[in-house]
Formats: sequence, structure tokens, C-alpha cells
Amino acid sequence: MIASSRSPLIWVVHLSVILLVTLWTLPTAGLLISSLRDKDQLAVSGWWTALSTSSQNMTGRAASPETQIERDGKFVIAGNLLEGSDAKVSAFGFRPLQPTAFEVGAVADIGDGQTLTVKDDGSYEIVSPTRMEGTRGQRIFYTAAVPPRFTFDNYREVMRAAGIGASFINSLTVAIPATVIPILVAAFAAYALAWMKFPGRAILIAVVVGLLVVPLQMSLIPLLKLYNGVGAFFGVPAKTYVGIWLAHMGFGLPLAIYLLRNYMAGLPREIMESARVDGASDFDIFIKIILPLSFPALASFSIFQFLWTWNDLLVAMVFLGTGNDELVLTGRLVNLLGSRGGNWEILTASAFITIIVPLIVFFTLQRYLVRGLLAGSVKGG
Repeated sequence: MIASSRSPLIWVVHLSVILLVTLWTLPTAGLLISSLRDKDQLAVSGWWTALSTSSQNMTGRAASPETQIERDGKFVIAGNLLEGSDAKVSAFGFRPLQPTAFEVGAVADIGDGQTLTVKDDGSYEIVSPTRMEGTRGQRIFYTAAVPPRFTFDNYREVMRAAGIGASFINSLTVAIPATVIPILVAAFAAYALAWMKFPGRAILIAVVVGLLVVPLQMSLIPLLKLYNGVGAFFGVPAKTYVGIWLAHMGFGLPLAIYLLRNYMAGLPREIMESARVDGASDFDIFIKIILPLSFPALASFSIFQFLWTWNDLLVAMVFLGTGNDELVLTGRLVNLLGSRGGNWEILTASAFITIIVPLIVFFTLQRYLVRGLLAGSVKGG
């Protein structure tokens, strides 16, 4: 009876999980596929057609009249529009407004007694009864069925952009300390709020919970003014990595303390009491017992904090600057897209470059994510 009454709920949970995974996975997979596609195919079709043949309108130019040869009393210019490609021409024309006026193999009259013939493999012939003059070849418009093509050229083009490597290092220099420092500070604070009794502890917990709802945009300018004032007093430059580390620590501490405190408060009390009976201090208990047992919560917060600091642009621009040597990866790619945003291949490759490192971090620590998010929801007796 119990199993039958719970089965509809289980199905709902499973379907919800499948839906969420699909909604998260499809855009990421589409972004990866698009970043690996040929830029001409990417411009005319969606990523879901990546494995199918696409029809593209193209233009080419015949060889120069200087290459013409005389054959059977006529002058002929021959060549191939596809240059060894495995695409197939389905129609052609010689006017921009009529790119599909003739079927392959047909003879098109292009004026002055000249004819144009294009075959499905891209080979063409222009035949004239008299010697052709000029230095530029005839323009030929055609429609070709192009098989799917994948390439790393999009990534090479992005990586060739000036400053990408330095900005990648800048992002790592910001994100790693800005993740580790809040964890170290919040772990000590969370242990104190969970297991040490002192006056005002409940008020501090309420303040931490209240700070969770403070928007970053509202506190960013006051924090910058405070930091500049303190830095000026001690003679510290305004735009340094220390400043952005402290800023990210300030914005990350409320969530870190709340998450870790809930987890630590749910740990068995008997372990701490036994350690105290054996003469262990609070520091020994924290280092040897609390930290190893709290690894799921630490990993969970690490994921959130690293993703936030890696993808951040606003805090980095305010506290680190926008100079060529200080730009983080997100800032560099924004500048790149600002000048070349019409190139889809640049957009997709740049976007996937920004999420490669967060994806590695997420999949490495994801098994601890749920355990950390459920911290404190169930407590032992």
C-alpha cells in the first residue's frame, strides 16, 4: 500500500530531474557543437542540423580570361568552383538575383555568344566563339549541398586574439584565492557559531542570514570607497589583486558561513564531547574532526564561489581595472565580441572557452553538491 501510494510522487520526481537535466544539458551541448562547426554552415543552420547535409548559396569567380585555351575553334575557360570539396552543386546562375536560374549541366547564355556550364562536382566551362578580354573572371552564383564539417579553426581564431592567454591567467589568479580565502575564514566562523557558546551568538547568526539578501550592486560602491580610503591610509595601490580577493570574500562570506554552520551544527555532538574528555582543544577539534567531516559542505560552497568568481565581470572591472594587463577572461571576451559580435563562430567558441574550467570544477565536485546543499536539514538524535 505504501509503495503504491508513493509511486506517483516518485515518477514526478524522476520526470522533474530528467527535465532539469535536459534543460541544462541541451544548451551546453548545442554551444559545444556550434563552436566546432564550419563557420559557413553555422551561419545558415542550427546546431541540431550539424550531422545533416546543408544547402548553402555561394558565389565564386571563374578563372581569368588570361587562362583561356583554344579548342575546336572556340575559346574555353575551365576550372572548379569547389576546389576539391566533397560538396555537390544543385543549381547555378550568373546574376546575383537569380543564383538558381539553371540546373547543373544546363547551358546558360551569358551574352556576347558566350555560354556557361556548371556540373554537380563544381567543374565549369565558359565557351566563347571569340577570344575573351579582361583580367577578371566571370562571377558564378551557385547552390551547393555541403556535408557536415567540423573544425577547431574557431578556437584557433579566438586563441590568436591578443591577450587571451594573459586574461586566462588573470581569471585563475582571481578565482582560486577568492574561493579559498572565504572558505578558510567561514569555516572558523561557522564552527564558532555552531559549537562555541558566547554572548551575542544568536544575533550574529541573524546578521549573517540578513546579509544573504544584500544585493551586490548596492554595496559595491560603498565597499570600493572604504577600500580606497583604507588603501590610501596605508599607501596600498587601489587596483590590486588583494582588493578583489577581499571584495569576493566579503560577498561570499554570508553564504559560506550559513552553509557551513548548518552542516557543522548537524554533526554528532558525542564526537566533540569525547574529544574534549580526551583533552582536545577547540582548535584541535576543528582541525582534526570538524574539517574532515565537513568536506561535502566545503566542496559545495567551493563550486558556487568558484563559478561566481570565474564568471564575474562587474567586480573585476571595479576592483582590478580594465587595462590591457588587468582584464580577466570575461572582460577580454566581451571586448572581442564587441568588435566581432557578428561572427557566430567567435561567439560560440568564446562562450565555451569561458565555461570549460567551471565544467571541470563542477563535474569533479558534483557528488558533494547535494550533500552540502542538504546540510543541516536532518539532524541526528
